[in-house]
Amino acid sequence: MADDLTNDDLELLGELGVDTAPEEKGSRNPREQRIIAGFEEIQRFVEEHGHLPEHGEGRDIFERLYAVRLEQMRKSEECMALLKDIDTKDILAGAGHAAAQAAPVADIPDDKALLEALGVGDEPASDITTLTHVRPRAEVQTAEEIAQRTPCKDFGLFRPLFEQVQQELQNGIRKTLKYQDNAEIKKGDFFILDGQKVFVEAEGEKFVSSYDRPDRRLRVIYDNGTESDMLLRSLQRALNKDKASRRITVPDFGPLFSGEKAEDDLEVGYIYVLRSNSQLPFIVENRNVIHKIGVTGGSVEQRIAGAEKDPTYLLASVEIVATFRLSNLNRTKLENVIHRFFEKARLDLQLKDRFGSSVEPREWFLVPLPAIEEAIQHIMDGTIEDFHYDLSLGKVVEQ
Repeated sequence: MADDLTNDDLELLGELGVDTAPEEKGSRNPREQRIIAGFEEIQRFVEEHGHLPEHGEGRDIFERLYAVRLEQMRKSEECMALLKDIDTKDILAGAGHAAAQAAPVADIPDDKALLEALGVGDEPASDITTLTHVRPRAEVQTAEEIAQRTPCKDFGLFRPLFEQVQQELQNGIRKTLKYQDNAEIKKGDFFILDGQKVFVEAEGEKFVSSYDRPDRRLRVIYDNGTESDMLLRSLQRALNKDKASRRITVPDFGPLFSGEKAEDDLEVGYIYVLRSNSQLPFIVENRNVIHKIGVTGGSVEQRIAGAEKDPTYLLASVEIVATFRLSNLNRTKLENVIHRFFEKARLDLQLKDRFGSSVEPREWFLVPLPAIEEAIQHIMDGTIEDFHYDLSLGKVVEQ
């Protein structure tokens, strides 16, 4: 450490009585260095988990190895003498922590069995403090988590959700923030992990892990059509490890209407509700409850001109059912609020345009006019988040 300090730092430490003389290098032989390195791993384990390593099949394989290593060190006078000055937490004596309980000989796996479980080759280690060909623990955990991914059989339910999130990111309705270490994760959250969008679809019951930490099992959906039942803490570790990981924020519609015009606001605009005159059988049977809801910054009449040639309007003329004149509105945000609110009632339509290409109109909903009018009123008075559309009742109801 002294090599990294300035002369002023060294002088100050000297006045405080701290020995700043550089440590002699090469004073330990290789065996002693291995013993010290092995003990430092045990120290780090104790600092992280708050207890001494213990035996038992339910314990992490490394913890079991550390428990065996610690027992061997306690039996060795050489190790006790070598480590006494660096054993600041009295680990060798067991002070300050619950002592590791000695397991029956039959329950303690030998070095070879433990190392084989850790992926070590056939060659035996030279002593208890030497591990060769062992994959780092982080690599083992990553492999375990990747191995848990399976094809998501009902991914068709989630694909539109990922597409909507992408659109809302592009429109500025959602944003991405750097994931903070071990930050909260809950059902409904979206993240970007290793370049993929991740959706926390469900969370299981809380339980306490073997390290006395709360945890729970999650159902995690990935935008590539796979899923995982990883633990919450495993997802936290993965997000922590990925330096480019991001949290995708919940939709932020911001001020839809304001007294001051923003840069991307329309000075005057209209929400319009249209009814189709299409002769498609489904439209004819449900004409009074099928509506197109949109927002325009100009005349609604001009907007619908030529509807008969436009697949967006179902290749038919339309009737203006209602309009709502608004000032200083953000058109993109407002449309997204309305369409998200009635998402469950959106019609899945597909038409051919005049060139024979398939077109999917996205602004038609199976919603009665009174429900639309009520929803727009809640949008205008800022209370829309307190309500939702009940598809079975055909009504706007309070949350």
